[in-house]
Parts: sequence; C-alpha cells; structure tokens
Amino acid sequence: MDFKQNIIDEIKKITKAETVKVEIPPDRKLGDYAIPCFQFSKSLKKDPKRISQYLKSELKNKIKGIKEIKVIGPYLNFFVDKTILTENILKEINKEKEKFGIQKKTKPIVYLMDVFQPNTHKAFHIGHIRNAVLGESVRKLLIASGDKAIAVSYMGDVGAHVAKWIWYFNKFYKGDIPKENISKWAGSIYTKATQESQDSEIYQQEIHDVHIRLENGEEKLVKLWEKTRKLCLDDLWKIQKQLGVHLDGHIFESEVEKPGKEIVNDLIKKGIAEESEGAIGIDLKKQKLGFFLLLKSNGASLYSTKDFGLAELKNKKYKFDKSLYVVATEQNFYFQQLFAALKLIKHPTSDKNVHLSYGLVMLKEGKMSSRAGNIVLYEDLRDQMLDKAMQEVNKRHKDWDKKRRQESANKVAYSAMKFVMLKYDSIKIISFDINEAMDFEGETGPYIQYSHARICSILRKAIGKELKPNIKIDFTLLKEESEHKLITILSNFQNIIIDSANHYKPSILCRYLLDLAQAFNEFYHQCVVVDKDNIELSKSRLLLVDSVRQVIKNGLLLLGIEAPIEM
Repeated sequence: MDFKQNIIDEIKKITKAETVKVEIPPDRKLGDYAIPCFQFSKSLKKDPKRISQYLKSELKNKIKGIKEIKVIGPYLNFFVDKTILTENILKEINKEKEKFGIQKKTKPIVYLMDVFQPNTHKAFHIGHIRNAVLGESVRKLLIASGDKAIAVSYMGDVGAHVAKWIWYFNKFYKGDIPKENISKWAGSIYTKATQESQDSEIYQQEIHDVHIRLENGEEKLVKLWEKTRKLCLDDLWKIQKQLGVHLDGHIFESEVEKPGKEIVNDLIKKGIAEESEGAIGIDLKKQKLGFFLLLKSNGASLYSTKDFGLAELKNKKYKFDKSLYVVATEQNFYFQQLFAALKLIKHPTSDKNVHLSYGLVMLKEGKMSSRAGNIVLYEDLRDQMLDKAMQEVNKRHKDWDKKRRQESANKVAYSAMKFVMLKYDSIKIISFDINEAMDFEGETGPYIQYSHARICSILRKAIGKELKPNIKIDFTLLKEESEHKLITILSNFQNIIIDSANHYKPSILCRYLLDLAQAFNEFYHQCVVVDKDNIELSKSRLLLVDSVRQVIKNGLLLLGIEAPIEM
C-alpha cells in the first residue's frame, strides 16, 4: 500500500492541484507524512492554517491506512496505521526480495551517459575513481527508478597530453615498457614530461610540433601512438572491471576529432564561427559566456572541437532523451559554453544535454597536480586499502583460509573506496583519508557491510536459511519504538531510489543506508531477536531483521558495493 500516493490522490481531488508536495516530518512524533498547506494558498484563496483545517475535515476517513490526521499550524500531518504499514512493507520485501524498490514506468526516459573517462597516456588517479563510481551508481539508480541508461566511455586518446607524452618518450625515455600497471607507468612519464617542459618555450614548441605532426598522420609517431594507446587501454579496461563499471560502448576522441574539425570549418563558412587573435571560435558574449574557442591558432583541435564531433556521433549512433555528461566541476563554465554553442548552431542534441558535475578529490595537503607529482594513483590506493582490509580480516578471522580472507578483504576495500566517493553530495570536494574510509564504526561502507553480515549471522544461527515467503506472522507483536522506526525507514526505500535518481545523487541513498544500519543496531541492542519463550514474537522479529538485510543488500548493490554475508 502506497500511503504517500493515497494522500496525494485524495488531496488532488479536493484542491484540483496538479502536484502535491509531501514532506517527512523531522520528528516521528509529528507523524509519518506532512502536507505544507502554503502550496494551496493561491488556488484555494485561504490562509494556510484555514486550509489545513478545511482539508482535515474533507479527508476524514477517506484515506485507507491512515489512522489519524492532525493539524499543526499550516501543516496537515498524517499518522499511518502501524499494523497495516508493518504487514504491507514486510510482506512486500519478503516477496519481492532483490526486486524490492525497483520501479516501472510506462514511458521511461532514455539516458545516454558519458562515464568512465580516463585518458590514455595518463595515470588513473583517485579523481577518476569518483568519476567512475558516481557514473555507475547513477546508472543503476536511473534503471531502478524505471528509466533506461546507455553507458558509454568517452576517453581522451589524442590531444595535447598525448603529444607531450610522445615527445618525452622519444626525447628522454630510456627504460623498458613494463608488463603490468601500464596506467601507473604512463602517468609517471606524463608527470616527468610536464615538469621538464613547463619552463621551456623551446620544449613547448616542440610539443606543439609533435601535436600537429600526429594530427597530420606522420607514420612513425602514429605507430608509437597506436602501440602505447593499446597498452594503456588494456590496462584501463582491467581497472574498469575491478571497479565494477558497466559499459554499453565506448567512443574515443580520435573518432570525433576529424568530424569535429569538419563541423568547425562548416561553421566558419556559415559565419557562425570567427577568428580571434588567430584562433577560431564562437562569440557567446550575448549569453555572457565570452568567446568559445574551437581551434587553436596553429590549427590544432581542442576539447570543444572534439565535443562537437562527439555530439554529432551520439546523435547518429544512439536514440536518447537526455545526454548526461559526468564531468568534474572544474569544467562547469566550459559546459555552459558548449551547451550554449550547441543551441546557437541548433544541433539536434542541444535540448538534451545535462552536466552532472562533481567536486574534486583532494589530498589533506591540497589539490592534486600532475605537474607537482602529488597525484594519488589508483593502483597505490587500491593496494594500500587491500593491505589495510587484510589486516582487519586477519585480526578477526585467523581460522579462515587465505582465499576466504582475500575475498573478504577485497569486498571491504572496494566498499570503503566507493562509499567515500558517493556519500558526499556530488558537488562537494572530498578530502580523502584511508583510515576514515576503513573505519568499521564510522559512516563508511564497511560499517554498512558489517551490519549486513551481522544480520546474516543472526539468521544463520536462528533458522539456518532465509525465510520463506508468506510465512505466518502476527504483525501486531512488532510494537516497540525501535521496531516502528525500522519499519518506517524500510517503507521509504522506494522513495529514496526515486529521489536519488531524479537528482543524480547517490549520496541520498548513502545517507539512507547509514540511517537504516544505525536504526538496526539500536533495535538489536534493545530487543531480543530470538526469544525461546515467545516463538511468535521471534518469528515476527526475524522477518523484520531479514527485511532490513534485504534492503541493505539492495541499496548497496545500487551503489556498486557487495553485501558480504560474513566479515
């Protein structure tokens, strides 16, 4: 039974409103749902306090499952019948299991998502991890909310950074090419290339020349690019799998560079693009966005050149309603320019574009930089977290064999890594701390995983297996405050999925799972789950506990995190 929807439907009948805003009171003593009556002042032409009184009288005994309606100033507060809520939600979770919370839409929105966007010839660092896991979780949430998502990796495999890398490799590098961790090796070369060339105009000019020669197809440079590009890509696909990122396809900058230049040349002919100090761009001063560069003065392409080609390729290759660019906040102004330019040229995708912006991942010492060489590499972070997770597993389970301990450590390490990237609002900057991320008692992935594992242990000891659907339960026995708190949180899971998806914010789901895990731990300390003297109460509480387990598992999976049965 959808109590919230029942409330909305009845209020719409009375007020004739197209939409009805429903809030969850901050204090459960104020009710389960609240309607702010300010929203009806204009249409009903009444004071909000009078509206709340009026709606209460009109709604009396009309909403199934609502036990009481109270007027609290300009708010109308609804109290759900706890027994009905308990029976409905626990039966539904027990029946639906992994499908609980999944929505269906008659007309789903189709999203085309740019996700997993590292560059070849550069290191994969912790900032890329945030891009990867944020995009993957948003993809899962969109699908769970009833929409469709096509995930495409858009990688930078050409451009100034590749030219700089190849310049340094040919001019200075004397070592061998390693057989593993290619991304880490490539990143070290790029850092050295940046440091070597930063104060030398001669070297910078040499890099520009390499860039132009590459774009013109010089055979020797192209062969080196092809060889090192493949090595980088092979390594990046391994990282993609380790992070559990799903991809439906991939597009490379090298595919869209030429089409992008053709579009720019066409815009020059049409008088839309113009020259400024030797460079080519579009004047966006009317939009208060300055001059949008499309080609360098030496004719070399820019991100914008390739993004024009990307928009064209997307439109030809895929059918979609929205195009979601998952890119850091540093590019906010750039995407304002890009989207404005696409509208100006009346591109077919111009009304579909959305920039999902996310904050940088910082060290405690400050911002990372290839030039400064203080980037935290994925491989180094992964290995440190795996080592730390293994230490924790070894302390707890000396009797486990090596394989079992390694599997557990992997789940914990990747949970810690991903949850930190997702628990904050996406626009916020993250200051990454390994010890904080791995804290089993903090607001972390391992904390939620541990709650799930503890529940699995309780169920194993009590019944040895999961509860069967339609088990006979006396729902009236679940009347403790801590039990009602859990049930109320469980009943909100579907709304949390929708809210998280609509705002592209896995952080909403993270907060929900932390609250659910905390509420379970409070319940577990206050209530005896298995009471040999009260079998019926034990059955009721075991169903409640199993429902919490299922929702934690479902929620973690939407974050791309495994739910271990033991830790």
